[in-house]
Amino acid sequence: MEKIYGYARVSTREQNEDRQIIALKEMGVPEKNIYLDKISGKNFERPQYKKLLKKLNRDSVLYVKSIDRLGRNYRELSEQWLLITKEKGADVVVIDMPILDTRREKNLLGTFISDLILALLSYVAETEYQTIHQRQAEGIAAAKARGVKFGRRPTPLPSNFQDVYQKWKMGRITLEEAAKECRMPRSTFHYRTKRYERENFQK
Repeated sequence: MEKIYGYARVSTREQNEDRQIIALKEMGVPEKNIYLDKISGKNFERPQYKKLLKKLNRDSVLYVKSIDRLGRNYRELSEQWLLITKEKGADVVVIDMPILDTRREKNLLGTFISDLILALLSYVAETEYQTIHQRQAEGIAAAKARGVKFGRRPTPLPSNFQDVYQKWKMGRITLEEAAKECRMPRSTFHYRTKRYERENFQK
């Protein structure tokens, strides 16, 4: 008797997995057999996915909502597809792409067609991923060229920083004494003075 499982993944803890879970349940996957990872697709160090793989065998059917839930690029998708379908002997059903259903056409032609479509979809997914990241990089570069600054804003300087800085530059107090007056570690005071000088004296 076949046992059905479902796998869902979201890339960050802020993303919502409800859409995937609903789709899996609609296919008849019991909630206790749904494995969910909230982790980046950069690698396969996924605890729930690893638990799932241990359950799969020739009597198993694995449902995923879309093929990119199994991996980020062509190499990863191909490796996982082969692992599940060849090594584990389980069937895979991609809900958003009904033609990717290994239960259909178990003959050589059916397997060839499934593998061919997988390769095409994987290539498209990887190309789209690279295009998105290229556009992000170009957008960041263009924003930096316009003077947009990224990252966290530094904490405001203490009100006495300028006076302490002047005393330190004139040699009236040591670096350690200056840092103490500003209630900063020495390294932080030194870093903030360099930044202060760049912003005020090197324009």
